[in-house]
Amino acid sequence: MIVITGASGQLGQLLIADLLKKIPAARIVAAVRDVAKAADLAALGVQVRHADYELPATLDAAFQGASKVLLISSNAMGRRVAQHRNAIDAAVRAGVKLLAYTSVLHADTSKLGLAAEHRETEAAVLASGLPYTLLRNGWYMENYTAGLGGALEHGVLLGGAGEGRIAAAARADYAAAAVAVLLSEAPVPQVLELAGDQAFTLAELAAELALQAGKAVAYNNLDEAAYREALLGVGLPAGMAALIADSDAAAAQGALFDDSRSLSKLIGRPTTTLAAAVRAAL
Repeated sequence: MIVITGASGQLGQLLIADLLKKIPAARIVAAVRDVAKAADLAALGVQVRHADYELPATLDAAFQGASKVLLISSNAMGRRVAQHRNAIDAAVRAGVKLLAYTSVLHADTSKLGLAAEHRETEAAVLASGLPYTLLRNGWYMENYTAGLGGALEHGVLLGGAGEGRIAAAARADYAAAAVAVLLSEAPVPQVLELAGDQAFTLAELAAELALQAGKAVAYNNLDEAAYREALLGVGLPAGMAALIADSDAAAAQGALFDDSRSLSKLIGRPTTTLAAAVRAAL
C-alpha cells in the first residue's frame, strides 16, 4: 500500500491521477487533513484517510499497513519541521519500506531561505533509519506562469532573478518522478536532484510570453527590497512577498539551476518546455 500525504493539494492530486493509471485504486491511500475535499478520490476507490501533521494519532491511523509513504512537504512555513517530524515518526512506527520526501533543489547547499526547513527535515529523515529517497524538486513552472496574465495586461514582467537561469519543470513532471520512485521495484537513489531540461532567465520568459501573445512584454529586474515592496503592493501577504523576493534573489546566484537532467531520465521523457508552459497558461 502506498500512502500519499497532502493528497488533496495540487501535487498530490496529480500524483494520484498518475498512480491510478498504473496500480489498483485500493493500493493507494490519500492522507488528507480534510476528508471531504478528497471525496472525488474516494469515489474512484482510493482509500481516503484523515491525516493532520499536527496530530500524530491521525498519522498512525493513516499509515497503517503502508509499505511506502510519500511525505509531501507542508505549506505551513515556520511549523513545517515539527509537522514533518510527526509524519516521519509515524512512518517509523508503521515500519514502512520506503519514505520519500519532497524537498527542494540542492537543499544541502541552497541559498534559498525556504531551504532551511527542508534541510532540517532531510536530517530527520536520515536519522529515522528508514530506507528513503529525497526528491529535491526544482521550481514549478506554475510559480511563474500563474502570474502571466498580469504581466501581459501591464506589458511588464517584474522579478528579481537578474540573469539567473531557472531550470523549472511543470508540477506534473515532478509528480511523474515521485510515481516512478514509488513504483520502482529496484533500489532507488537516496537523493535525486530534479529540475527541468531547459533553463531560462526571466527575461527569456517575458520574451516567450510576448512572442506567443503578440504583445510587447518587458522584463523589469528589481533588487530584493524593491521586488518585495512591489509584491506587497499587489496584495501579497508579507511572508509570501518576502519568500518570493528571497527566492528570486537566490535564483540570481544560481540557486534554481541544475543541468543534470535527472528528472527527464527518471520519467523517461523530456520535461515540459517553457514554450509549452506559457502556451498552457494563456
